[in-house]
Amino acid sequence: MTDLAAYAGLFASAFVAATLLPAQSEAVLSALLLDGRLPIVALLVVASAGNVLGAVVNWLIGRGVERLRDRAWFPVKRATLEKAQQWYQRYGKWSLLASWMPLVGDPLTVAAGVMREPLPVFLLLVTIAKVGRYIVLAALLLRWI
Repeated sequence: MTDLAAYAGLFASAFVAATLLPAQSEAVLSALLLDGRLPIVALLVVASAGNVLGAVVNWLIGRGVERLRDRAWFPVKRATLEKAQQWYQRYGKWSLLASWMPLVGDPLTVAAGVMREPLPVFLLLVTIAKVGRYIVLAALLLRWI
């Protein structure tokens, strides 16, 4: 596999994993880290960029969710979205620091769009959360392997 293909695959997996579609980017990042051919920082930057951009897609969906939420293809159940909105109302923008978490993180980024969180604030907090998650993953993986 070429370096470009590895980076593209990592970016794509991180992007999809951050959207409402079910996917895991941690396995791809872990495999590339363990392979050891590509620079760790570059892998972290690519994974983080894909994951943050995927979260921006969720934020954009949230901005238009009122028009979309009742469509059959909409991937988030009404109850899940309402739970995320309640969490967002309770903790506000700081709840975006949990955007890295499985199951709740993606709906939180949609809720941020629904709640009209300004994009610069959204980007800052989501970037901290998602970059932090990948750094911790890399540190743990490379420390014990």
